[in-house]
Amino acid sequence: MKAVVFRKHGASEVLEYTDVPEPQLRPDHVLVQVKACALNHLDIFVRGGLPGIDIPLPHILGSDVAGIVREVGELVSWIKPGDEVMLQPGLSCGHCQECLRGEDNLCREYDMIGYRHDGGYAEFVSAPGVNVIPKPTALAWEDAAALPLVTLTAWHMLVTRAKLKAGETLLVHAAGSGVGSIAIQIGKLLGARVIATAGADEKLVKARELGADETINYTQGDWPKQVRKLTNRVGVDVVFEHTGAATWEGSIASLRNNGRLVTCGATSGYDARTDIRQVFYRHLTILGSFMGSKAELLAALKLVEQGKIRAVVDRVLPLSDARHAHDLMEDRAQFGKLVLVP
Repeated sequence: MKAVVFRKHGASEVLEYTDVPEPQLRPDHVLVQVKACALNHLDIFVRGGLPGIDIPLPHILGSDVAGIVREVGELVSWIKPGDEVMLQPGLSCGHCQECLRGEDNLCREYDMIGYRHDGGYAEFVSAPGVNVIPKPTALAWEDAAALPLVTLTAWHMLVTRAKLKAGETLLVHAAGSGVGSIAIQIGKLLGARVIATAGADEKLVKARELGADETINYTQGDWPKQVRKLTNRVGVDVVFEHTGAATWEGSIASLRNNGRLVTCGATSGYDARTDIRQVFYRHLTILGSFMGSKAELLAALKLVEQGKIRAVVDRVLPLSDARHAHDLMEDRAQFGKLVLVP
């Protein structure tokens, strides 16, 4: 089969479009013919190499997959060849205390398709049967691939961790990112006033189209002061933080007393300064968040089926253009998701 692999860590040039053997089907797995696979920042981190993390090489990236079931393992009875499906990206043991209570993203063996297991930058991918989710009939393949990881991440951050409520004010960073574009929509569904930031005015226009009430270009002026101005110097109830060092101090400053900051990433760097006095004096809460449970993704997909959450796809490229797609993501040249199609 055709796939994009890398044999060593480095810049996008290490990605090769080549022939590789089809995945071996395990008894509890399904073989999926990939119709679309979306990019995530995780792909760039894994390609470049992560300190202390051993990535089996050669490796196939791609956590967000939609496709057609070609074959099922002998232990999989609830899926059949020909089913149109999406894949839940998170992999867990299925038998530890956390998995059994439905918090599989807290499993000590937690992993992800495309992280330390081969992913969807290929014509076929093998995945556990328990990770298969029926694709809503009305969804295009590209939209289906664009949804799982970012929808699960944003849902877990805002619904489960931050417990965002109607009437609160939410600050969403990087509105042009895949997770930012979904966070805006979830924030509005929960009844919040949404303030969104981005680094280009054209992205702010699109953020408003998704439902953002106010927008801020963070490259122009002191954006935390703009947040305070928009909130009558009170600050926001919740900050949706995933960019890290570049925005962290401003995010803390943007919170109101008793506000919550929820974070899932650090695309601009992880070594950020926190004035601890701000945390205790203003009763701030800092919440970590990583992925989410299978049940949470199913709950969010009900809203996708109802048309209340939609995929935001910037562009679709052939799988052979994976290098170009990586360059676009690193240059922040997209609004929403970049999708590869075999």
